[in-house]
Amino acid sequence: MYDKERTLATDRRLIWHPYTQMKDYADRDPLVMVRGEGVKLYDADGTEYYDTLSSWWCNVHGHGHPDINQGLIDQLGRLEHVHFAGITHPGAAEVVDRLSAFLHPSLCRHFFSDSGATSTEVALKMAFQYWQNLGQKKKTRFVFLENAYHGDTAGAMSVGGIALYHKLYAPLRFKSWQAASPQCRTCPHRKSAFTYAARDTACALECFQSMEKILTRRRREIAAVIVEPLLQGAAGISVYPPAYLERLRELTRELDILLIFDEVATGFGRTGTRFAYQQSGAVPDFICLAKGLTAGYLPMALTVTREPIYQAFVSDDLASKTFFHGHTYTANPLACAAAIENLKLFETQDLPASRAKVLAYFSQRLRQFESFDFIGDIRQLGFVGAVDVVKSRAAKKRFEPARRIGWQIYLQSLRNNLLLRPLDDTIYWFLPLMVTKEDVDAILAKSREAIQTVVAAAGK
Repeated sequence: MYDKERTLATDRRLIWHPYTQMKDYADRDPLVMVRGEGVKLYDADGTEYYDTLSSWWCNVHGHGHPDINQGLIDQLGRLEHVHFAGITHPGAAEVVDRLSAFLHPSLCRHFFSDSGATSTEVALKMAFQYWQNLGQKKKTRFVFLENAYHGDTAGAMSVGGIALYHKLYAPLRFKSWQAASPQCRTCPHRKSAFTYAARDTACALECFQSMEKILTRRRREIAAVIVEPLLQGAAGISVYPPAYLERLRELTRELDILLIFDEVATGFGRTGTRFAYQQSGAVPDFICLAKGLTAGYLPMALTVTREPIYQAFVSDDLASKTFFHGHTYTANPLACAAAIENLKLFETQDLPASRAKVLAYFSQRLRQFESFDFIGDIRQLGFVGAVDVVKSRAAKKRFEPARRIGWQIYLQSLRNNLLLRPLDDTIYWFLPLMVTKEDVDAILAKSREAIQTVVAAAGK
């Protein structure tokens, strides 16, 4: 049924993979995945792997969910695509109607795009043009957090703070200001042994001083602040307290600065609530959604904002106040069909609240790593968990980057029928909401074995 060798031959000859040093595959074949079911993926040889990444953080209900499959089949018989400029369709209306029931009432105007990066680009452009439309021409800059990741398009990179990803492209980026991020896992003010959900840090949010200084000094130039609420994903699953968001919301409101929450990775139940901001008292001016919006089936994104921001674009002045932005596949009917079935599941299954017992079990089982000296920190928020692999926590020694410990653990995990994708030497799990206690046990046991095998081989 599957010609594995032909697939690999074509891949080697023609394909360039994302976020991949292709030299690593000069003498190694990539996995050829041909099927998914629940929390597992199956390669062309029939070998099964636990998909601990939720297929790049987007799969919500497991692979091959029958309701979403059927929704797509039904939609194929009606309408596959239509341009969205001045035209609407029932699917788009139903998506935003269902989603509105999950969001704060002030977040009421929905703009479709097609990826996490484009959803942040839309928010940045809207925030910029909002102030221009109001005549406040100097408010053109943005503030972001150190180690932030908001996508790989030029605008999204301009508010990205990971040097490995963004430094080379500095000439392409517009000027923004970077504030120090709340790094609970390395914070000298943290009183707890491990970060976990960053609820018991016993700190005074000293990390907020950097943000406060920039906003206060540059208030007349800043259009908006953009952050990943509670969890900076690509930064190594860096978890921080809700109080940071609350203080940020209070200050931005006081200084008349817009606030953007990038919930591309944290949305749709992943952090234990439907959206991460709901764990705080902070409601943003914009929320960016993608990944889990269609349960990982098809590319689609939304940027949701408040009515006053929308009204600033409604005008007879077409040339300067129209929002000139769009994508060919905006509100694609097939993607909408997947999103509708996804949102139905959230409602009928009361997600993620109905998964509270499994979530608590995941948190409990992560504590098994506390006893290992090669674990530097443990973080967990909802169905997302992470551990930092080090030479010695007691001696505060890390492995040399050249050792590529994370990469070695990835290779070992494949031998354990597990699909991990470490961030440097941080091993993390981004689990779908349908994961069971038995899955958690198997995934963490296999992960622990892979880590121990590599650390033992590396020596002390």
